[in-house]
Amino acid sequence: MHLPVDPQLTLPDLLVMKELLGQNAQEDESDTRKSTSKDTIQKLKALNDTSNPDFDPTVFQFWETHMLREKLPRPIQEYLLEPYIRWAQEIARFPTDVVMVTHLLLYLTTSIPSAICLYCYHFSWIHGLLHWIVHVWYAGSYTLMKHQYVHMRGVLAPRYHLIDVLFPYIVDPFVGHTWNSYYYHHVKMHHVEGNGPRDLNSTMWYDRDSIADFARYVGRFFFLISLELPLYFFRKGQYSTSFKTAFWELSNYLAIALLFRYGHAQATLCVFLLPLCTLRAGLMAGNWGQHAFVDPTDPSSDFRSSITLIDVASNRFCFNDGYHTSHHLHPLRHWREHPVALLRDQERYSDEQALVFQNIDYLMLTVNLLRKDYAHLARCMVPIGAEQRAMSLEQRADLLRSRTRRFSDLYLERNSTSKQQ
Repeated sequence: MHLPVDPQLTLPDLLVMKELLGQNAQEDESDTRKSTSKDTIQKLKALNDTSNPDFDPTVFQFWETHMLREKLPRPIQEYLLEPYIRWAQEIARFPTDVVMVTHLLLYLTTSIPSAICLYCYHFSWIHGLLHWIVHVWYAGSYTLMKHQYVHMRGVLAPRYHLIDVLFPYIVDPFVGHTWNSYYYHHVKMHHVEGNGPRDLNSTMWYDRDSIADFARYVGRFFFLISLELPLYFFRKGQYSTSFKTAFWELSNYLAIALLFRYGHAQATLCVFLLPLCTLRAGLMAGNWGQHAFVDPTDPSSDFRSSITLIDVASNRFCFNDGYHTSHHLHPLRHWREHPVALLRDQERYSDEQALVFQNIDYLMLTVNLLRKDYAHLARCMVPIGAEQRAMSLEQRADLLRSRTRRFSDLYLERNSTSKQQ
C-alpha cells in the first residue's frame, strides 16, 4: 500500500508517478503500457521544447507557469508575467531557467540590503536571527542552483559572463558556502570517486541507520574537510588544485574572522557564521540520504549506490535534486531532463534494482533511517520492475536494511588507497 500521491508535486513528477503507479497496478508488459510510457515521455519532452505549444519554463518554484497562466488575471499576465519571462529568458542560459534569474533578483533585493543594514545601520538580534532563518530557508534552493552552476559552468547567457562569474563570490557566504569549495568538493572529488571508499564523504564506512555513525560522519566534515580536501588532491598529485582548494577555503574563513574581529561581531555571527554551520549540517544530512542505500553486490554502480526521490521539497524547490541516480549517471544532464531520463531508462533501472521513493525528502529519509523505521521507508518505496513489485512490505524493508550496512574492513582497506595521477 503506497502513501497517497502528493498533489503538490510538480507536473513532471505527477506524470512520472502516474506512469510508475499505473505500471505497478498491472501485471503484464503489454503493448498498451509501453505505448502509455511513450506518450508520457513525449509530454515530458514537450514541457522542455521551446518549439512546442506545451513548453513550460520554470519562473517561480512555488507556482508552475502553466498554473499561473490559467489563474492570474489577464492584465497581470499580459503586462507583468509574460514580459518578465521574455526578458529573463534573454539573461538565463537556458530558456527553461527563468527561475535562475528570479533567484538572483531575490538575493539582490533581500540578502544584500539586509546584511548592509545589519552591518552599517542598525543591528538587532531579532533582525539578525530572522536574517539567518531566512537564509537557512534559501540554502536548499541556492545550493541546488549552484549545483547546476558548477556542472554547467554557469547559469546565465554568455553575454552575462562577468555577472555569472562574480555572483557566487557575493552570495555564497550568505547561505553558508565557502568560496569555490563546492566545485572542488562536489565536481572534482565526489563525482570522481562516486561514493566509493576514496570519497571523503563516502557512506560506505558507516552503518547508515546508526546515530553514532551519523554524528561521526557530520563531525568529520565539520572539523576536518578544510584539511582533508586539499590533502586529497595533493595525494593524487593535483598540486595546483590542492593549493586552490586550500586558498579559497582559508581565505573565506579569514574574511569572516576579520569581519568578526574588526567589523561587527554580532552581525558576522548572524550573516555568515550561523549559515555556515547550518548549511554544513544540511549538506551532510542530504548526502547521507542520497547514498544511504548501497548494494554490496555492486557498490560501484550508480544505480545501486544512489536513489531517486519523487517528492515536493527535493524536486519543486531544489531543481529535481531527487533524481540523484539520473544525475550520477549523467552529471551534465540539465535538471529539467531528469524525469524524462528516468522513464526512458526505466528498464535499466529495473534490471539494476535501483531504488525509487515517493513522498519523502532526503532529510526525512535520514531521520527515518536513524530511527530504523524501515517499515515507513518500505511504504514510501515505489517498486521498479516485476521483481520489486512482487515483494511484500516486509521483503522491501529487508532489502533496504541490507543496503545500509557498513562495508567490510577488507573491502574498504583494499579500495581506500588514493590513486596517484
